[in-house]
Amino acid sequence: MNSLKRVLKIADQYRIDDGKKFRLKHIDPADTGGLKVSSKRQAKLLLQNSVEELADLQDKLYADNHWALLIILQAMDAAGKDGTIKHVMSGLNPQGVDVHSFKAPSSEELDHDYLWRCMRVLPERGRIGIFNRSYYEETLVVRVHRELLGRENLPTQLVTKHIWKERFDDIVSFERYLSRNGIVVRKFFLHISREEQKKRFLARLDNPQKHWKFSAADIRERQFWDDYHDAYEDMIRHTSTEEAPWYVIPADHKWFSRLVVAAAVTDTLGKLDLKYPALTADQEAQLKEARKQLLKNDR
Repeated sequence: MNSLKRVLKIADQYRIDDGKKFRLKHIDPADTGGLKVSSKRQAKLLLQNSVEELADLQDKLYADNHWALLIILQAMDAAGKDGTIKHVMSGLNPQGVDVHSFKAPSSEELDHDYLWRCMRVLPERGRIGIFNRSYYEETLVVRVHRELLGRENLPTQLVTKHIWKERFDDIVSFERYLSRNGIVVRKFFLHISREEQKKRFLARLDNPQKHWKFSAADIRERQFWDDYHDAYEDMIRHTSTEEAPWYVIPADHKWFSRLVVAAAVTDTLGKLDLKYPALTADQEAQLKEARKQLLKNDR
């Protein structure tokens, strides 16, 4: 089995189609699925091979123009979402990829339902959309900091003890709707350990070129580590489905998490049976005539 096929097989280990039995503690953030690399160069070559195949599939996705792919990235701070987007999507045609980062909602967004701002930027057919954070924040940060619900101006009678279960149900229905309309949804939780997060925060503080990445809010959120992990686990248990599975990817080793995301996306597009559009007889005739005219004009 060549290295690329092996990575594709490894990616399946982290796919959660049915979250009922899922427990976050069963996945080690430092795991590499048995895959070992002897150097950063080898890891880079493996990723490059996967990205090259992904680029070919993206070209077919664009030409086929029937499907769209929505990639959702969720993680604790410093887990590598930005780096994953940069390295995995680096070889793709930027005309066919849209990246959207969702931070704290604006006043306009708070005047709409919580799915509104994401629905506005769903990928068109033939395109790949990437959400850096997403509507899932409404079951994570809003759940950990429940006071944020007050900013959403929901009718009081709708804010009950069942609100998180209701949001899970709504999201599952929404993602099923997307899948039935040709938007394939794949979700990735980059699972980093608290120790590794600390190392990455310290690295940002030690490197002046990375100071811009540092936020005091990130340190404050570390105080809620266990609350966030409980929220992530409950989210994955309730929203992993066959149509829109979660991949819970060990993220302590950046090279590995990037490889697995690339492999999972490649595998997803590969199973869509994408094809370049077949030409009609008239179109074939037009191509022949165009060739004839070009050759004639060059004499």
